Amino acid sequence: MKKILLIEDDQVMRENIAELITLTGYEVEVAENGMIGIEKTTSFKPDLIICDIMMPELDGYGVLYILSQKPETASIPFIFLTAKSEKDDLRKGMELGADDYLFKPFDSTELIRAIESRLKKHNLLKKEFSNNKQGIHDFLNEAQKILSLEDLTQKAHQFSYSAKELIFKENEHVHFIYYVEEGQIKTYRYNDDGKEYITAIFNEGSFFGYQPIFEDRTYNEIAEAIVDTKVLKISKDAFLSLIYQNREVAKKFIILISKNLSNKEEELMHMAYSSVKKRVSKKLQELLGDKDEISILRSDLAKLTGTTKETLTRTITEFKQSNIIETDGKKIILKDREKLQKMDLFW
Repeated sequence: MKKILLIEDDQVMRENIAELITLTGYEVEVAENGMIGIEKTTSFKPDLIICDIMMPELDGYGVLYILSQKPETASIPFIFLTAKSEKDDLRKGMELGADDYLFKPFDSTELIRAIESRLKKHNLLKKEFSNNKQGIHDFLNEAQKILSLEDLTQKAHQFSYSAKELIFKENEHVHFIYYVEEGQIKTYRYNDDGKEYITAIFNEGSFFGYQPIFEDRTYNEIAEAIVDTKVLKISKDAFLSLIYQNREVAKKFIILISKNLSNKEEELMHMAYSSVKKRVSKKLQELLGDKDEISILRSDLAKLTGTTKETLTRTITEFKQSNIIETDGKKIILKDREKLQKMDLFW
């Protein structure tokens, strides 16, 4: 049974609303002012809070602000009850994170629909989404239901890029964020000597190109397909709707993209402290995934593993002599996955 906390200082209204919610099948706890409401939030652990704005001791804005600062209560759906309808009051509540408003007087149907709608949306956002192609599509579909965006998934179009084809260039304005469905993408810049250095590698299941949106700038690097690649492009407007229209959607999305940041940190630590053989082994495993072969320039692989092309060539030759891989031009063909994994463990 879902639990609802009602914070309302008017005794008659508090009793009437509590009775209606109870008859609808919810467990109800009541509080006669904001301070008591905060205390009962901790002990009662409600699934949703209905709160009047104008109250003694602590008003509804204060209740929402205090609860939003605590991780354990910040995501509880919050519905304001108010007799005021001025735009300034609406804006203030929404900026604090309110999920909905009900204006007094309201009828019973309006109240129950608001409760059911907010609980349904909150339950959808409790779902876990995998950081893979299907998981991202599932997330976008759920976000569309919650935010009522106009066909969000249709705004996320798939594009194919051939190896070495550019996705975006330095100083271009940002219109999309990108999600790698298949293949690999590299981002890179040129140093003062005109030499290319790779800033990141994005494999299947990775988002990229979103940071310039938050920083309100153009791209400061180049993105290029390493191999034939399929990319999901999400419009900037749709992305911003995901982030700003609903705090829970934003939280889910940030969790998904933060996995990429964690992987990059781990990769940098690995590059700093591992031997060349271990770095090459780990990077080959990452690029191969479940496949048995990849196509990549030796110069690109050298940059990705933080070594010179000459050192990489010697390492690749040793791997070939150990019958771990074989090569055919740009192709690296895996012959013994177990041996490759052991190189990562023991070198």
